[in-house]
Amino acid sequence: MDDLVTARLILHPMSVVEAERMVAGTPRDSDRWPPGYPAEGEVKSAEDFLNRCAHSGNSQPFGPYEIRRRADGQAIGGLGFHGPPDDSGCVTIGYGLIPSTRGSGYASEALRELLLFARARGITRVKGDADHDNIASQRVMTAAGMLPAGEDERVKYYEVVWTEATAVQAGPADPR
Repeated sequence: MDDLVTARLILHPMSVVEAERMVAGTPRDSDRWPPGYPAEGEVKSAEDFLNRCAHSGNSQPFGPYEIRRRADGQAIGGLGFHGPPDDSGCVTIGYGLIPSTRGSGYASEALRELLLFARARGITRVKGDADHDNIASQRVMTAAGMLPAGEDERVKYYEVVWTEATAVQAGPADPR
């Protein structure tokens, strides 16, 4: 599967072998893992991906992606789908960046690209959530075109829904 490329980022679909290395914490010499990468969220995502692969086959392209900066190839975080779409065409997403890269718009840029990718593959609804106190993550989803869809005592929910009447768009116009 090909990488997804934005103005500043490469979204690299994680392979089973790459997920195994991440879970084991054993990068190859060619892996560009800076301090803080992979974070707990990326390792958990890789574990979940490996479990899905073992039980129901490889879910790519609806699996995890490594976020890399184009400028230096450094892995700065991860994002992806929590699994393949359900029967109604709905997927759930998650993302995270290493602390040293937060606040630079990378998460919004990566999420916009992932939403465009999902829409182009016939996904009708993308869901995400953020803890009440995670204002930055809430802003990322809003900046990528997701709308508030409710909340409970712990999290705020966001989503984007496409129907036949909507254009092939995921929030704001593609900045490329």
